[in-house]
Amino acid sequence: MQTTRLAFASAAALGLLLATGCTTDAPTESQDDATSGAPSGDEWFVQAEYDEQLAQRDIEPEGDPSQPWLQAIEPEWIDTSQYAREGGDATVCFSNASVSNPWRVTGWITMQEQVKVLQEAGEIGEFRHSDAGDDDDQQISDIQAFVDSGECDALIISPSTTATLTPAVETACASGIPVIVFDRGVNTDCATTFIHPIGGYAYGADAAEFLVENLEPGSTVLALRILPGVDVLEHRWAAAQEIFGDSELEILGNEFTGGDAAEIKNIVTQYLQRGDVDGIWMDAGDGAVAAIEAFEDAGKPYPVMAGEDELSFMRKWEETGMTAIAPVYSNFQWRTPVLAATMILNGEQVPAEWVLPQDPITEAELADYLERNADMPSLHYAKFGGEDLPGFPDAWRDR
Repeated sequence: MQTTRLAFASAAALGLLLATGCTTDAPTESQDDATSGAPSGDEWFVQAEYDEQLAQRDIEPEGDPSQPWLQAIEPEWIDTSQYAREGGDATVCFSNASVSNPWRVTGWITMQEQVKVLQEAGEIGEFRHSDAGDDDDQQISDIQAFVDSGECDALIISPSTTATLTPAVETACASGIPVIVFDRGVNTDCATTFIHPIGGYAYGADAAEFLVENLEPGSTVLALRILPGVDVLEHRWAAAQEIFGDSELEILGNEFTGGDAAEIKNIVTQYLQRGDVDGIWMDAGDGAVAAIEAFEDAGKPYPVMAGEDELSFMRKWEETGMTAIAPVYSNFQWRTPVLAATMILNGEQVPAEWVLPQDPITEAELADYLERNADMPSLHYAKFGGEDLPGFPDAWRDR
């Protein structure tokens, strides 16, 4: 079981650092080295994880494809009979890192709507939650308070950071209640289950491979990144470097934007003033519209683009007819932890590491996902997986 993988919450660009709660370290490679397109070979790249994640993209998940939040890739099922309890009055507690960006807001709404369904069905009783506001110390305190209360029959944790939250998760595990970690990992395998989509390498590779396949050899690519030193984002770029390094594309540079739309537009404009930009690779696509607008203002042809499944980008993609793809970090994962809690409290088997499918949205699927989410706001994520919940669409539309 891979115990240290960070799942990444791609969403509002600048807010993503807050969402991870990470303390950033100085990049270990120079900007010149980073822009070369050569394989990274730095502290962020782990060959075994990279190989595993890319292979998992081609593995058929177990489970009903109409319920991807319950599918699992190569699961190792574990016995949870020691946690089985009678009745549907179980108290499920949730320690959340934050709701500091649209991706997390979308997921939190989905989780709440799933909880309502389970409560109405008598599967669980009270649902308690805390929001740490991206503060490690606060989340450690939140987890300790849940443990000390002795009232949680199961505890769900979405950690703000990996190393800092590890002792708190271990403390929760030692209390004897089932612990469910999701979204981001910690440096322990004590949790009953760790739930996450495939990962950052898969995301970065999906985007880079699309550019390689859709651009002529010698074409130019500009990479737009949010922030340095955040593992989950560095994994995306490390995977892209591996793919680009084996191609004949010219990587013009990789630029940190801080997630600011004005800065994204300014950077792209500057590159367009120097020459053509044939492709755009992004490690999170919620600023993609600003990049596209720079091409429009300059009167340049649209690039081949890798954005994300945020609706603002997807709607612009449809409007322009550009060649694009929307890599995803499956937002529907927010349903899985509460469903896992009910399974565990019923004594049912769950995967020790619950790897969810993570498939990008292609042009062939664009219209379908836009139709499904026609009433959703621009900051909504298309693969939120809540269309069958009773609160759809109002709960997400009226956020």
